[in-house]
Amino acid sequence: MSKGSDTRRHRRDFIKTGAALTATAVAGFPFVSRAQNKPIKIGMPTIQSGRAAMVGSSSRNGCMMEIEKFNAAGGLNGRMIELIARDTKGKPEEAARLSRELVNSDGCEILFDSESSAGAFAIHEVAKDLGVVVMHMNTETSSLTADPKLRVPTAFRASRQGIHDSIAAGSYAAKIAKDKGLKKWISCSPDYAYGRDSTALFLEYLKHFYPEVEVVGEVWPKLYQPDYTDALTKILQIKPQAMYSCLWGGDLTAFVDQSTIYNLFTQMESFTINVADYTILTAIKNLPKGLHSSNRYLSTFPKSEANAKWAADYRAKFNEYPITWSWENATGTKFILEGIKKAGTTEAKKLADAIRGMKIESPFGVDGTVTMREEDQTLVNYAIGWGQTIPKDPFMPDVTAVDWKVIYELETAWKKKNNYT
Repeated sequence: MSKGSDTRRHRRDFIKTGAALTATAVAGFPFVSRAQNKPIKIGMPTIQSGRAAMVGSSSRNGCMMEIEKFNAAGGLNGRMIELIARDTKGKPEEAARLSRELVNSDGCEILFDSESSAGAFAIHEVAKDLGVVVMHMNTETSSLTADPKLRVPTAFRASRQGIHDSIAAGSYAAKIAKDKGLKKWISCSPDYAYGRDSTALFLEYLKHFYPEVEVVGEVWPKLYQPDYTDALTKILQIKPQAMYSCLWGGDLTAFVDQSTIYNLFTQMESFTINVADYTILTAIKNLPKGLHSSNRYLSTFPKSEANAKWAADYRAKFNEYPITWSWENATGTKFILEGIKKAGTTEAKKLADAIRGMKIESPFGVDGTVTMREEDQTLVNYAIGWGQTIPKDPFMPDVTAVDWKVIYELETAWKKKNNYT
């Protein structure tokens, strides 16, 4: 036998032996590929510094409430979720840049948009361009998911929406206005997409339910404005009977604290839609009694064991109260994770198909469930209610729930009017 033939024979024997050893290894021990161990990376562009840093911390905390449960249960066939958060500093251009970087450089397969509305539209465009699934967690500007021209097959919204809140707010405020004869109204809201959108919709539905209302003034402070003297002076000069405001976060806290110097809230009825959130309720130095607010997050509404337990678990874990961004991010995360389990993959189209129209159990739902509505990929059936503040816990003891049948009916008409159908 030639030297070349001998070499080929030894090579064949080696291959056979290797195959037999591999078969033995598979039979005797579980074989885990590198791909199976590869984490599922999710990128989170959010605000982690400055006046609105609580957006980032509460958003991440809400996500981790669900991610840790998913990972503890074994993930997706051993693949664990790895959340990578980046600080946008509240700048839309930075939100867009970081979103691209998270996907292209960090290998993220999914995006959690935990920005304000100012950055959400920028992230939305990135997700559209890159074809990745994005879950919008915080933005409430209605057009993002309502406008068909902006709709993206892989983009979903797990946060409350301006049109829903505005219909609820308008119906509640109109009843108070009728009872007290509050006809002269002013608005004081932040000067950007969410502020403009929310205020216009609120006034529209306030007038729908109480046509006698007259808007006698509008004030538009800049986002993250530190001093509200000019705004307060203008409001007091106009002397309205009632005021609507959708200021939020540190802006709202500063506004309320500064308003008490002028005794603003003793001179008019105030409908400050974002007050009933624990960060605001506990941060205001002297919380005025009788401010009207929608629930943002309250452990007492919806009044259920599941909601009370979720709040207690959150507080025990993070040593702070959950707030609206906490529950919204927890909800969005659960939709993504349930979608991954249902689809058995993180591939964008299959994952999006699994989430679209999904109903999940939720402590924040009217009946213990919330739904990712199929037609526009936005959250519905979450609890919405209004009440008045008191200076101490439970802060808003009596909450009037708003019927979703009313919201659906008027939302449908609003979509038709705006050619969103």
